[in-house]
Amino acid sequence: MGTQENDQAGATGRRALLGAAVLGAGGAVLGLSGTARAAEARHGGGLGSLPKPTIIGHRGTAGYRPEHTFGSYDLALDMGADIVEAGDLCPTKDGHLVCRHEPEIGGTTDVADHPEFAGRRTTKVLDGVSTTGWFTEDFTLAELKTLRAIERIPANRPHNTLYNGRWEIPTFEEVLQWQDEQTRRRGKQVWIYPETKHPTYFRKLGLGLEERVAKLLHKHGKDRRNSPVILQSFEPTSIQRLNKLVDNPLVVLLSGATTRPWDFVESGDPRTVADLITPKGLREIAGYAQGIGPTLDLVITKKADGSLDKETTLVSDAHKVGLILHPYTMRNENPFVPAEYRRGTDADAYGDAFGAFKRYFATGIDGVFTDNADTGLLARADFVNG
Repeated sequence: MGTQENDQAGATGRRALLGAAVLGAGGAVLGLSGTARAAEARHGGGLGSLPKPTIIGHRGTAGYRPEHTFGSYDLALDMGADIVEAGDLCPTKDGHLVCRHEPEIGGTTDVADHPEFAGRRTTKVLDGVSTTGWFTEDFTLAELKTLRAIERIPANRPHNTLYNGRWEIPTFEEVLQWQDEQTRRRGKQVWIYPETKHPTYFRKLGLGLEERVAKLLHKHGKDRRNSPVILQSFEPTSIQRLNKLVDNPLVVLLSGATTRPWDFVESGDPRTVADLITPKGLREIAGYAQGIGPTLDLVITKKADGSLDKETTLVSDAHKVGLILHPYTMRNENPFVPAEYRRGTDADAYGDAFGAFKRYFATGIDGVFTDNADTGLLARADFVNG
């Protein structure tokens, strides 16, 4: 998932069927309303078969290992995460999809230590922001495979730097193979939750993401309505494009209320996220997606001091049209929890994450992305059994 924390498709019959099946329906369900689909979710199958609230390992388990590495993904499964966000998908120069938080890889790999790539450092405008560094689209896959992952936020997670240099950059195809291997090894279906990163930016470079994602999912037999692969994007048009290509469950990510998805900026669509989370906007999303991934601040607003303020109607409004909600991102460290849950002043010290999880779970969300899957699972047990 990104830190946007920085072909319109209608509700086809195929997607209506998918929506019902993904949310737990069985049998002949063509044309079920969003409300009916939400009711069907209670009966199991597809997303409805997952525990609630669902614990989603954010970029693996980024609180303990450099993100988007097999070390991070494996540990998320070891801890018991229900889903692993294996894959923020960015393309290489030669058209492969790799798993990186952003196309700029200076902060998540040791590329700066490779003198042979010094000349690749450049400045680009990425979704309107001038960004300097090294970019996946300027490297072949073979070149990227010579790099190793490092901790993205060492100031907050100095303990993670112990693992710098241990793991290479995974490809999406390797993740799909890993998913099958882990499912066999563990005797339990492993779910993944990849994201298309900056799809408008890459499409303008001739590196369209959605077709590449669909091709790999089809190759591995994971492009179906009950496939354990949920696809997400901050750009609604990317989800609409995927809606035409695959039958996977689809989720629209939503950043701050005053922001605009970059595809809207490029197309001149004046709407903001605030418009998308109105009942009308949510009904539109429900026409081509099964869920939303809002920033936590859209579920409970914050005061100026960073403490929690008011619970919004987003959860109930989304559920009314059959959408699930998987907000992002719960982290244990003080800077990332609401102010009233911080403990002490150390930037890398843990706050009262359990208290924060409990507050968000109480809103009725269907799941949550977290960098600390073990904490999330214990918090869920407290909540469900409390």
